Amino acid sequence: MSTQMSGLFQFDCSLPSSISLVSSPTSCRCSDASYILRQEAFDFGATLAYSEAVIRRQQLLLRCLGGYSGKAKEPFYQANIRMQSAVSSGSSLKADSVSVLRSITPNLIYTKHKGQAGKIAVVGGCREYTGAPYFAAISALKIGADLSHVFCTKDAGSVIKSYSPELIVHPVLEESYCIRDEDRSSVSAKVMAEVDKWMDRFDCLVVGPGLGRDPFLLECVSNIIRHARKCNLPMVIDGDGLFLVTQCLDLVRGYPLAVLTPNVNEYKRLVPAVLTSEADEEDECEQLKSLVKGIGGVTVLRKGETDLICDGKTVNSVSTYGSPRRCGGQGDILSGSVAVFLCWARQCADLGEFYTTNPTVLGCIAGSTLLRKAAALAFENKGRSTLTGDIIEYLGRSLEELCPHC
Repeated sequence: MSTQMSGLFQFDCSLPSSISLVSSPTSCRCSDASYILRQEAFDFGATLAYSEAVIRRQQLLLRCLGGYSGKAKEPFYQANIRMQSAVSSGSSLKADSVSVLRSITPNLIYTKHKGQAGKIAVVGGCREYTGAPYFAAISALKIGADLSHVFCTKDAGSVIKSYSPELIVHPVLEESYCIRDEDRSSVSAKVMAEVDKWMDRFDCLVVGPGLGRDPFLLECVSNIIRHARKCNLPMVIDGDGLFLVTQCLDLVRGYPLAVLTPNVNEYKRLVPAVLTSEADEEDECEQLKSLVKGIGGVTVLRKGETDLICDGKTVNSVSTYGSPRRCGGQGDILSGSVAVFLCWARQCADLGEFYTTNPTVLGCIAGSTLLRKAAALAFENKGRSTLTGDIIEYLGRSLEELCPHC
């Protein structure tokens, strides 16, 4: 059973009170006492087996934030497992990110059907940028999502389709140059109707890769974000989606299922828009918490040499693996990766497995870890010539190495 004391979860696996050692012959006959002990020991063993199955994932999660105090070979019922639920002011908690990733990655079993491992949609892609939405969508498939959609402009549709037949491409978005002012309202309504037909089929939306900054296109995407909120659909917002959100914070304000993934420059634009101050590298964790609280409800994954993930309550850091090669497109891989793990973490949460930790934070930790692992493997083999496509090809192998039994 578990008890909670001042933010500290402790699992107490002491023997049940019903089991007592009978040493006095006057208490009961030896044979009866022996029978009772064997029977209750059997019942206790069955309870332990059940408990181990139930808390196996929880043990990994309790370790993920650096709070596991038991030894590696120590069984559940001999260990006191603790996790601090909050981060001290001005510091981050280094996540046991591999354990998090393993805890939420579903096993591959023959009884599952198409769609249960995740259905992801990417909103992005215009004339200038067709690679970014492809990178995000194909990464989701490579990691294990069953279906991956792309909603892009008509100019980008044929190009993205040519990259891979695995993607379901919807060229329904429009840019300003191809519509008349008097048609803007009707075209916007038509775009929204096309997207709405699919919205309830998705597990997560990725908004921004290759989106561009065309005013009418951003207006249409703003409507998509608002509609996704009404559908309680998780969203990962990256690239030009962050530019849009920075201009209109109300699009995500107070929405706990939104994840923002700014890089260094995007973060520097986001901070003054929320806090009316400049980015502070000296007190980055405290400022990150203030930023999240200022927006209200969202989770921010700040990319960098060390990735920082904050939901306003905790700041978790992921620094494992990684690569010195900083080719463009890695952020698109991350957005697709986080989308898949968000889906998987929420599935675990729906089963009641993660009652102490925000599943959105867990999805971000896992997505960051897998990208960093794949980037490290790609750089190990390709060196300075490593490209985004090379990293994508190592996503599957990286997940297999991190989760060999899934």
